Amino acid sequence: MGQVIHDNTILNSDSTIVAVATPPGTGGIAVIRVSGPEAIAICSKGWKGSDLSGVSSHTVHLGSFSDREGNLLDECVATVFRSPRSYTGEDTVEISVHGSPWIQRAVVEAILSYGAKPAEPGEFTRRAFINGRLDLTQAEGVADLIASSSRAAHRLAMQQASGGFSRKISELREKLMEFASLIELELDFSEEDVEFADRGKLTELARESRDMLRHLAGTFRSGQVLKAGIPVVIAGPPNAGKSTMLNRLLREDKAIVTSVAGTTRDILEDTIELGGVLFRFFDTAGIHESKDEVELIGIDKAIDRLSNARIVIWMTDSTTPLQPQLKELERHLPTLKSNDTTLILYHNKADLVDHLTEGKTATESETAATGVTPLTATSEILSTVRASVNTIELSGSASTGAGIQLLETTLASIATSEHNPDSELIVTNARHAAALEAAAQALTLVIDNLQNGLSHDFIAMDIREAIAHLSELTGAITTDLLLQNIFSRFCIGK
Repeated sequence: MGQVIHDNTILNSDSTIVAVATPPGTGGIAVIRVSGPEAIAICSKGWKGSDLSGVSSHTVHLGSFSDREGNLLDECVATVFRSPRSYTGEDTVEISVHGSPWIQRAVVEAILSYGAKPAEPGEFTRRAFINGRLDLTQAEGVADLIASSSRAAHRLAMQQASGGFSRKISELREKLMEFASLIELELDFSEEDVEFADRGKLTELARESRDMLRHLAGTFRSGQVLKAGIPVVIAGPPNAGKSTMLNRLLREDKAIVTSVAGTTRDILEDTIELGGVLFRFFDTAGIHESKDEVELIGIDKAIDRLSNARIVIWMTDSTTPLQPQLKELERHLPTLKSNDTTLILYHNKADLVDHLTEGKTATESETAATGVTPLTATSEILSTVRASVNTIELSGSASTGAGIQLLETTLASIATSEHNPDSELIVTNARHAAALEAAAQALTLVIDNLQNGLSHDFIAMDIREAIAHLSELTGAITTDLLLQNIFSRFCIGK
């Protein structure tokens, strides 16, 4: 193919590259990928079987592979993909060998000795981009697809990798380019004072486009947590059943559970998929006043974790008065409110009481000390909580499992309440969100300039700026540094 020129950037793809495309370690089968102009010729040097130079594209052949000294390395299968009908757009051979790490190394070393070069991280996908097989957002979607760890993350990655996101951006870019061309045509006839572009339609298009771009950029926060896992902090007073809840949700004994208050001293973390969404659960130390130095460290960590939570499950013990358990929660309401956190107030140990009324456990001494009944004080705190943050109240038993299914359903519902990965495009990449917002800002200037009757050249310049930001998204405009930053995060072999 020679050198590929892309936006004044020269990217060398003369070489033929090789890498193991399957995960490292021992397995039943490993796939060694070879791509480039000499892929078939290089593999043929060690191949014993059908003449690879004469076979059709997308065909599979049984044979064996040997090193330069003629030593048989393995019986294997070779799959041939001819340019341009391959992943990279180049001639490609994928050799499937037995999954011994030694066999993998030996075959790769033999292919290197026959003239190939080691692939860099993401180099196969980078060549697919250079050769027009993928645009840049699709290429990034491939990386996300490989890393997806839940149905929601997989769905988001598939939207990008299959081109759904880029098609939407490309359609908008083409509409803006059409108007930009008409505006610039007016510049050529500026002395004749003619208008080729309908200002009303252009204003409408700019406004609709800006709103769409801002909506997409606004999905980034949800997309990021859906991709990485929604952080859920299990918090509350000591001995409320937080560790038991973590074990129940994870369906394993992850946390140590005892009847001694304050058993949990540090943050325990694990993940589980609920309703197709990945959740990251954090079990924290009981939040209360303490003089124990070690326990205080755990409490500080628990409070700090609250500030990063998307969802907080605040556990209460239904067998003890509710009012003192809620006072600590009331202290942290500003943090939950500022982070737009959803609070699940979970009344645990419901199996041990007949009902969840504070009045049942009220004492005369409590009433005398405060001047109000505990029930009244509790109602006031609950009203403050509900007015401050989005609050859902549930009850059940982490010990017996009663009510846990409803909790899991509630968590999944919260996760998709803002943006549903099954029904709309969601942005998961910070680069994409920044470019979308920059394009939206440029379109805001277009709208202002149109409304203020500014000259053609100012309007054309702002439209071109919006187009440039959209072009950066799909890779129509790229630089070496941008490509290096993106593809360096890929695994070798992809």
